[in-house]
Amino acid sequence: MTDLQSFDSQMQKDGYWLGGSGYGYGYPMMRSGMGYGYGTGLTGQDAGAATGAGYQNARPGYDTRTLIAAASILARGGQQQSCEDVLAAARASYKIYASDMKNGNSAVADLPGWRQQQLSAAKPVTDQTSSFRSDQLLGTEVRTPQDEALGSVDDIVMSPQTGKIAYLVIARGGLFGFDKSYVPVPWADFKVTPASTLLVLDTTKAVMKAAPMVSQDKFAVPGQFDQESQKVDAYWKAK
Repeated sequence: MTDLQSFDSQMQKDGYWLGGSGYGYGYPMMRSGMGYGYGTGLTGQDAGAATGAGYQNARPGYDTRTLIAAASILARGGQQQSCEDVLAAARASYKIYASDMKNGNSAVADLPGWRQQQLSAAKPVTDQTSSFRSDQLLGTEVRTPQDEALGSVDDIVMSPQTGKIAYLVIARGGLFGFDKSYVPVPWADFKVTPASTLLVLDTTKAVMKAAPMVSQDKFAVPGQFDQESQKVDAYWKAK
């Protein structure tokens, strides 16, 4: 686990991986925004850099994150040698990924001023004229306007009455996907940055910590959506 934590810290320091291993899947940071490799709308030199790095058909860094998760499972199960083997594969995969980002002249995530510029330009999701795909939202990091990390999107909850997005479930804390807490937040409370790179929530870590929580993959027990919804709405309306 110490080796895993060290690797995670190195990824955050490098800046090629948004929020370390805990959030997102890694990405090529193009001048026009963050791309997942497909459906990004990139053109010209930006599109050439993404395609040249081999990311036109899959989320960048997905294999690295999957290997990290596997190594974490093995570590927690006491299978040290297997964990070390998988972690070595994760490091090798990440090395190739980071090299591709560097050779493609892609900017690092923590370039001074870049993220704050994105946060300042965020607009309410309810004002957007285009639709959101699930793969745009799941795994997306959530930050405050002051650039504090709040977690990442773990799930999307649809209203059974309207069929529209009602809540995003934010995964908080934990390490490599374990021991996290899950906080549902009303969809209308979010803002989104240009190109949907980040979601912005005007709150604090203390408010998130005290918020109603739900189980992973379950917003409410069957037949009690309205009761859970009322509790969640009441909390966030008071904040």
